[in-house]
Amino acid sequence: MSSKFEKYSIEETLAELNTSLNGLSETEAQERLKKYGYNEVREKKENSILKFLRKFWAPVPWMLEVTIIITYILGKYLDMYIILFLLIFNSIVSFVQERRAENAVELLKQKLNVKSRVLRDGQWKVISAKFLVPGDIIHVRLGDIVPADAKIFEGEILVDQSALTGESLPVEKKREDVIYSSSIVKRGEVSAIVIATGERTYFGKTTELVQTARAQSHLEKLILNIVKYLIIFDVTLVLALFVYSILLKVSLSEVLPFSLIVLIASVPVALPATFTIAMALGSLELSKKGILVTRLTAAEDAASMDVLNLDKTGTITENRMRVGDPIPFEGFTKEDVVKFAYIASDEASQDPIDTAVIMCLRENNIAPDKYERIEFKPFDPLTKRTEAIVNINGKTVRVVKGAPQVIAQMSDISDIQKYHSALEELSKKGYRTIAVALGDKEGKLKLVGILPLYDRPRKDSKEFIDEIKRLNVKPKMVTGDNVLIAGEIAKQVDIGNVICDINTIKQLEEKDRIKKVEECDVFAEVFPEDKYLIVKTLQDGGHYVGMTGDGVNDAPALKQAEVGIAVANATDVAKASASMVLTHEGLTDIVEAIKTGRMIYQRMLTYTLNKIIKTLQVVIFLTLSFFIVRFFVTTPFDVILLLFLNDFVTMSIATDNVRYSMKPERLDAGKIVKASLILAFLVIIESFFTLWLGDNILKLNVNEIHTFIFDMLVFSGQFTVYMVRERRSMWSSRPSKFLLASSIIDIIFVILISTLGILVTPVPLEDVLLILAVTFIFTVVFDHVKNISFKTVNI
Repeated sequence: MSSKFEKYSIEETLAELNTSLNGLSETEAQERLKKYGYNEVREKKENSILKFLRKFWAPVPWMLEVTIIITYILGKYLDMYIILFLLIFNSIVSFVQERRAENAVELLKQKLNVKSRVLRDGQWKVISAKFLVPGDIIHVRLGDIVPADAKIFEGEILVDQSALTGESLPVEKKREDVIYSSSIVKRGEVSAIVIATGERTYFGKTTELVQTARAQSHLEKLILNIVKYLIIFDVTLVLALFVYSILLKVSLSEVLPFSLIVLIASVPVALPATFTIAMALGSLELSKKGILVTRLTAAEDAASMDVLNLDKTGTITENRMRVGDPIPFEGFTKEDVVKFAYIASDEASQDPIDTAVIMCLRENNIAPDKYERIEFKPFDPLTKRTEAIVNINGKTVRVVKGAPQVIAQMSDISDIQKYHSALEELSKKGYRTIAVALGDKEGKLKLVGILPLYDRPRKDSKEFIDEIKRLNVKPKMVTGDNVLIAGEIAKQVDIGNVICDINTIKQLEEKDRIKKVEECDVFAEVFPEDKYLIVKTLQDGGHYVGMTGDGVNDAPALKQAEVGIAVANATDVAKASASMVLTHEGLTDIVEAIKTGRMIYQRMLTYTLNKIIKTLQVVIFLTLSFFIVRFFVTTPFDVILLLFLNDFVTMSIATDNVRYSMKPERLDAGKIVKASLILAFLVIIESFFTLWLGDNILKLNVNEIHTFIFDMLVFSGQFTVYMVRERRSMWSSRPSKFLLASSIIDIIFVILISTLGILVTPVPLEDVLLILAVTFIFTVVFDHVKNISFKTVNI
């Protein structure tokens, strides 16, 4: 549809779309919305049934499925039904939680959708791009993603179409050219007529802002690596079990299903669901605090972050120019400097310096002289000045404001030394400056004075920087300003006093560059493309790096950083590249992201410790006990039921109440395994004591011992979670209601089935309560050993 409009004139386009340069009314827009539909291309989502069936096609389900087939062949139908139930139950939980997570991210995506400036009912409005219709008049500028195919009728821009056409260089677009949906504005601004939306756009799609593809998390990868070694260890034990069984002439029909169940005990069946729940809950928690997470693993990355690069303008500072104390020259007053600067300003331009001058005039109740504007030249980057020809009291004068060096060339300055000294002094204090001059329409001008301009730090910036330092995250300021200005702002917010010029750093060898970048507190005279270099260099030095940004050119650095943070006023491109988007002004929300991420890490550390301990306990105890007593102390069915009950609780760890740590989280596999081995050894001792108690003291028969050991494994598993969830004493904090409720339900369920003989051989209630008490007492004793163990390995 867009192609025919390329040949049309502006008038023909307006006629074809039955619109005008004054835009549509809201009523017309609503009618067209019904006709054309939303300006979006609906995602082709995977069939839910196929997605659910895929849960049964992976290594973990395969092991369970093989076990189901073997138990069926061996005629152990009850075992088969329980394993089948476990397989289906875990698949349903994982599927449901993933759907919830997807819905959560979808909700966040809706908050991040592309906004568009549109002319409706004769007024400019900002609306969601999905409500645009053909015939709308839109305005796009630097940093925007073009929201629909549109024909330019005013202005010129440079657009990046590389994502759409593969062109490596941006393309100039001017009046009567067509700009395409999803291209990025790199320079300039234009007004244009929307010619196609949604499916009808040239490329048939709108820009997708948020990458929801979930990269595997560092933490999940680490846990799976640990589990891989556990499985290797288990396979070794199972092979030994087979050899020993052959020597004892034990039936293969008994050994085979038991061996499979022992291997399955090592597999983290609940891992995907637990991670998804933890990350989804963390993302929703952050969204309530004004942080939109665009990928589920972002909170976990925030937990590991140890360096945070902060953009100065608009992040540490307000990104709002303010006028300081004016410096008048010969025959002029401070008020004169502001008055004439006001005359050479234009409110409609929305230029930040013009806006600062106008605000200064109004806030100080300065009344400008009556004048009639004859001509006005807005700021031009080439001339570095604004210029107004006005009539004041019947006299035509020329008023110019602009860069001090430009005004100096255009003016007669009697004391040039004083002028340069004033500029240098202001520069040392971190001020930007503009000069104001007045004169005849032609010829030299007379200097009126200097206006100091400054972008002051946000009120909360110093407090924020102090807070992330307390959290052991190193803040670094990144700015395009010179060393003097950078130093002044750094001093005000107490970020540090090592100020570095990026140009010097770029000339260093890689090893020296890493060391220098690590030392720097502030990077000055940084171009946007240099931010990527800073992030990459820090990563090469082994750091987890955060980066804040708001502009188009920040995108590569935001994408490269482990934690790319787009601030509240960021462009669409910056938001698209970031893993987190702030919705509130300022930076204090980042502290919440760090704390929340570290709490998620603590929950998953609990899961990891518990998984290692329970796997070693089940596998080593069940195997060694067979070598000693020459019968299986529990049944494959009991182990399957145990795994089911354990998974029910371990998934609720994702909701637990935890404290965030005061340092970046880096899980060390070696430390975790060492701490786990000590506790696993203790619970194995507890397991053998229980076996001795049931066999020698209570004189239970083999079937009753199966139930007795099953009860011990369940109760011990419950109490181990509470022991390892705290890095200090297990009584130091209260668990979440959901975790506590899961445990209580588990324990009551096991007591009931054990005493009533449902699914297992019945044992007396007093025996069940005895083992409950024994496992609790052992856990309280082990908790003291755990405290020493955790301190020793520094978990």
